[in-house]
Amino acid sequence: MKLFVGNIPFASSESEMRDLFSEKYTSLTSFKLIMDRETGRSRGFGFAEFSSQEEAEQAVAELNGYNFNGKELVVNEARPQEKRTDRGRPFKNNRY
Repeated sequence: MKLFVGNIPFASSESEMRDLFSEKYTSLTSFKLIMDRETGRSRGFGFAEFSSQEEAEQAVAELNGYNFNGKELVVNEARPQEKRTDRGRPFKNNRY
């Protein structure tokens, strides 16, 4: 089961987040902190993947709202990414 983890402090590293989750939840298989391609800095969210649905649900219950380095984490089940039909160019057909 994959979880969305939001409101991560920008100064936090992927390994810090992995440690936070793996400390208590042994079924954590991966943690991916999403980085900005241009700046190389954290975008403030990531994804935790668990092999046990029960532990993933427990992580949501215990860590959603958890104060981590001064910010309350948002933890919930990840939703599939929506398809972007315009490929990120909302005004591509606007011509004068």
